[in-house]
Amino acid sequence: MDIPVENRRLKQLRLELNLTQAEFAEVLGESQSTADMERGKTKLSGKVLMTLLKQYDINPLWLYDESDKKYLKAYEADPLPKTITVNEDGHENILLVSQKAAAGYAVNMNDSGYLQNLPAFGFPLPAYRNASFRGFEITGDSMVPLVQSGDWVLAKAVASTADIVNNNIYIVVEPDNIRLKKVQLLNEERKARLISLNPEYEPTLIPIENILEMWEYHSRISFGIDKIQGLTLQKVYDEVKEIKKQLKD
Repeated sequence: MDIPVENRRLKQLRLELNLTQAEFAEVLGESQSTADMERGKTKLSGKVLMTLLKQYDINPLWLYDESDKKYLKAYEADPLPKTITVNEDGHENILLVSQKAAAGYAVNMNDSGYLQNLPAFGFPLPAYRNASFRGFEITGDSMVPLVQSGDWVLAKAVASTADIVNNNIYIVVEPDNIRLKKVQLLNEERKARLISLNPEYEPTLIPIENILEMWEYHSRISFGIDKIQGLTLQKVYDEVKEIKKQLKD
């Protein structure tokens, strides 16, 4: 018995969502598991099609192989900053979010009073005009060699997740975290993969809806560069010595 394409695609969707047949039936408002639908014994009802559209933006035409467009609309977060501050000349300030201030940033980022109390400055350069910029203090070594602990990253606001370029570097603001990472959007899974430049750190996946703001890496303010480079070279030298020692043993 040939299983209709819509039933096969229903099963495909369930597997992508990592749901059991019983769990998927509950989402769809069905009293029985989706087993019979997946085997082609039961047709997909209008109610099921409507629920898939409302819950997951699934295009009914895709289910019936009448369209290559799986989703009727791209799932997008709204990462544009909702509140800004300006200086006396009407130019937007570049606010600085220190590591200490970062703890309360997600909760207060739309509070103009909170933002007014953050340190702010402006660059009289064309590269910092006609866009919203913010500075974030970076700690840790997950993004070396691009950024060292203690550096400040100046980043430009992203208006929509549709504007994100895969594998570019972004500040990602989540409810409980602010991270600088290389970003890859996995639209079908509605997730974002956050990748560190330091290979010692594993990539992480987060739901796209967790993203409150995104700022694209633009430039950085760094301190003690020579010292940091020296430490990096010293680390390489120490590792080479260790390898030589192991070879001798």
